[in-house]
Amino acid sequence: MSFATVVGLFVAMGLFLGSIFISTDNPVIFISGASFIMVVGGTLAATFISYEPRYVILSLKLLYRIFFSSKIGRNLLKTEVGRIIKWSYTVQKKGLPALEHETKQSVRGDRFLKFGIDMVVSGYTGDEVREILTNTIDSTYARNTVQVNILRNMAAAAPAFGMIGTLIGLVIMLDSMGGDPGSLGKGLAVALLTTLYGVLFARLILSPVADKVQQREQIVRFRNFLLAEGLSLLAERRSPRYIQDRMNSYLDPSLHFNIDKMRK
Repeated sequence: MSFATVVGLFVAMGLFLGSIFISTDNPVIFISGASFIMVVGGTLAATFISYEPRYVILSLKLLYRIFFSSKIGRNLLKTEVGRIIKWSYTVQKKGLPALEHETKQSVRGDRFLKFGIDMVVSGYTGDEVREILTNTIDSTYARNTVQVNILRNMAAAAPAFGMIGTLIGLVIMLDSMGGDPGSLGKGLAVALLTTLYGVLFARLILSPVADKVQQREQIVRFRNFLLAEGLSLLAERRSPRYIQDRMNSYLDPSLHFNIDKMRK
């Protein structure tokens, strides 16, 4: 569970609801089914028109997935460097065939790492491993960020449908001006609440989810670039210390791996 995400959402909702309860004795006036349908329904309808249903559904699933913690943290990057260095000692002492046996358990469930190890064991050169893995990383990142672009387009559409609801509310209000003055309030409420709902839906839900998902994908991409560099050096039969220094150059100095501590 992503504690920061949960806390951030509750704080944001708390501030919004708290300001309402402080400002009025009748908070029910901020509830409007018509405004909600106009904003949420309109946004979803426009999105399904713009994109294939499969990608829209995948994008909507991200709305709850951000509440789960990312599997890749800062310390994992340092661990990845140590793992590559350990494998480099294996290659140095026993050759490439021994690498496949040693990494069998480590790569389980990690398709990218397994793909890279298979190429190294198969005898690909370092440049070949680096080129193929770079293509894999770039194409994977592009696929995984399609949903981010959909969410961002939804975030742009929500306030627009809020404005459409505002126009509808104003038309209702103007149409009632020659009759009962008491009916003006309903039209004005729809006009204002749809704009409010549209902005909240975009800025409190859709945009933050898109930003967080993209950040997580960028972290995964960085981790994979780090592994790609290490695996290409393994294929080149570089020394463990050279691999350490080359991979450490990608990391923050506080995360640098120290080969001397590993050998103690």
